[in-house]
Amino acid sequence: MKIGHFEFNLRELSGSMGDFGTLFPLAIGYIAVCGLNPAGLLVTMGLANIVTGIVYRLPMPIEPMKVLAVVAIAQAWPPSLIYASGFAMGLVWIIFAVTGVMDYVARYTPKAVIRGIQVALGVMLALEALKLLADWWLLGLVAVLIVIFLRQNRYAPAALVLVVLGLAIMYFRGDLAQVKAAGFNLPPLTAFKPLEVWQALLLAGFAQIPLTATNAVISTASLIKQYFPDRPVSERKLSLNMGLMNLVFPFFGGMPLCHGAGGLAGQYYFGARTGGANILEGTLEILLGVLLGTSIASLFALFPRAIIGAMMFLVGLEMVKFARDVKLNLDLAVLAVTTLVSILLNMAYGFLAGMAAHYIIVYIKNRHAKNSAAGG
Repeated sequence: MKIGHFEFNLRELSGSMGDFGTLFPLAIGYIAVCGLNPAGLLVTMGLANIVTGIVYRLPMPIEPMKVLAVVAIAQAWPPSLIYASGFAMGLVWIIFAVTGVMDYVARYTPKAVIRGIQVALGVMLALEALKLLADWWLLGLVAVLIVIFLRQNRYAPAALVLVVLGLAIMYFRGDLAQVKAAGFNLPPLTAFKPLEVWQALLLAGFAQIPLTATNAVISTASLIKQYFPDRPVSERKLSLNMGLMNLVFPFFGGMPLCHGAGGLAGQYYFGARTGGANILEGTLEILLGVLLGTSIASLFALFPRAIIGAMMFLVGLEMVKFARDVKLNLDLAVLAVTTLVSILLNMAYGFLAGMAAHYIIVYIKNRHAKNSAAGG
């Protein structure tokens, strides 16, 4: 079914599931370890998906902020500190949007650095996927073959088939007996102390900013231009999106949210082409949060990890392919530096190392050109 610029079909539904691999583990941790209310987490995420889908009419990934999530889960933060961290990120990205900081950074970031960040993300997704595939290699291989043969199928799209396969396995193992409807649950009203905003920034917020800048803003904007050249979204708009949703959702039980190049690649790889994918995903998340309550953590945790691993592995390979448009010259060295440092340390350091490599090369080339001209 097509309504204006939106499509609602099995392909879009399949695409909407393309970034579940990054959502499941962090959502489980937030709910099971930190005690976040499942209805608040999923309903706010669902609303963010629906609104961005309607506004931009494009697949627009909505994901947890990964540094904050990993630190919060590892340290078992209380819910109020997680809400405060989201609000802190909202303030940061609103300021960046108003001042146009990210537009300025993007203007001076060479393509080789952007591609290096994307390749690093792809490699890291693939490596993480191998850990998940180790749980059940045979199922993982079957899942990979399903994606290869059905990814372009309009009537049985790969991601949808894999989700149904995973639920069937859970049913035959008896896992679905642990998942029970919990009635009707609305997101709670939540709050935090002003001091917790600064505490969250010190613990993980400042470390989150460069990762979000590289992956969720610069790299995502670049990927949108590549997938949808007639409908670009500026870095300023992406910053504004993240600022607004993180200023509002912490008061309704939401976790810190961002965009992400990996999520967009996953959605597109599995079939998403319009904002309909976001609307379908958002509707599904709202229904799960409202109807299943605390059972949702069990559902996510019991889903076969090998299937998620297969999806993540192929999306990781898709991200690596973006290096193809980097010329076989000194730009390749910049890409290599960015990629290696990102994988060995993190993407913030990778970004800085790539920028330094690029401008050092530019300086040396310009100086050599001047010396040659003077000598001639």
